Amino acid sequence: MNWLRKLMIGRYGSDQLSIALIIISFILSSIANLVGIPILAPIGYIPLGICLYRILSKDIAKRRMENYKFSILISPLYSRSKKIMKRAKDFKTHKYFKCPTCNVDLRLPKGKGKITIYCPKCKTEFSRKT
Repeated sequence: MNWLRKLMIGRYGSDQLSIALIIISFILSSIANLVGIPILAPIGYIPLGICLYRILSKDIAKRRMENYKFSILISPLYSRSKKIMKRAKDFKTHKYFKCPTCNVDLRLPKGKGKITIYCPKCKTEFSRKT
């Protein structure tokens, strides 16, 4: 393992973009094997090659900027998936509503019947059944 440590000195290493490229490569290769489309197999190696190039690169500033741009691009999807996971976790005990005027998500406990809801942001009053 000492040879690997010596090899990686001064190199960039892996990051979120590299992991995403590996996942894309795996998905393309799996689809090529399952569906039987032979053109997808070599295309599946392209993201893997880019990933290895990025990991072994010595231009650290450029790789950091690439990962930063990727993070900015993927952050809306990440926050949306976190929101969906939170809602899925709370679906037995809470219900979510949107304020009709400002579209803020409001989380209310289930089983309270018809209640009047006050939006904390715009102070709008509306009623819904929980």
